Amino acid sequence: MDIHDFLEYLNQGKVVEGGSKIHQMMHKVSQEALKLTSKLNGHYHTPEEIRELFSLLIGKNVDNTFAMFPPFYTDCGKNITVGKNFFINSGCRFQDQGGITIDDGVLIGHNACWRP
Repeated sequence: MDIHDFLEYLNQGKVVEGGSKIHQMMHKVSQEALKLTSKLNGHYHTPEEIRELFSLLIGKNVDNTFAMFPPFYTDCGKNITVGKNFFINSGCRFQDQGGITIDDGVLIGHNACWRP
């Protein structure tokens, strides 16, 4: 199973059974997200480095107007899409396995939790 099949399955809202192939993929993607968020949250990064790490986390490039104050946490990462002029303040948590899309011009405050 590749990442596209995985995201398509999740975005259809289907049930994930423990031990299934989709569950195993979910665990693998979550481990990758933990690794990247640990790097993002571990020490100071320039705004450019934050954009690069967040782009790796979500699997697509973010606009140069993207900004974030870490720490940031997610259980998947690959099912997040963000617009331009988007800002995430510190302590936010996204549960994005069902998909999160945030449009242009959104500013998210401290410690916000987002889930579909």
